Amino acid sequence: MDMEARAHSEHPEALRLWLRLLTCTQLVEKQVRSALREQFDTTLPRFDLMAQLERAPEGLRMNELSRRLMVTGGNVTGITDQLVAEGLVERVPVEGDRRAFCVRLTPSGRRQFNEMARAHEAWIVEAFAALGEKDIATLYRLLGKVKDHFQNPQETA
Repeated sequence: MDMEARAHSEHPEALRLWLRLLTCTQLVEKQVRSALREQFDTTLPRFDLMAQLERAPEGLRMNELSRRLMVTGGNVTGITDQLVAEGLVERVPVEGDRRAFCVRLTPSGRRQFNEMARAHEAWIVEAFAALGEKDIATLYRLLGKVKDHFQNPQETA
């Protein structure tokens, strides 16, 4: 039984909505993890790390990668070590700081990430295929209100 199924009609509608959002997120994430494993023999954390590097062609320091991915430095180091060994990312010394390194995609890593990103986009589009464009736009707008409420609580009160 998923979390959503545990909620009953006596619970507030907002709680039921929250649980439905969690359930949908888990279902989509499970599908994406499975597809990444089957089609690219990779994991979601590796994909996420490469996505951050793709957005920063000059590279990112390890602590910035950890912050962006919201994981510990040890997790980032382990994934980075694997990707370096496979020739998908490289560590580049930071000028003026002998102890620091930036991590960036190699040309091979960029090509592989771009292939995975195209497939990922198609999987996400498919995940929302039950909704029309107008439904998607409405849901996006409404969830934006929730996000704004947390980022600017004084403005939404």
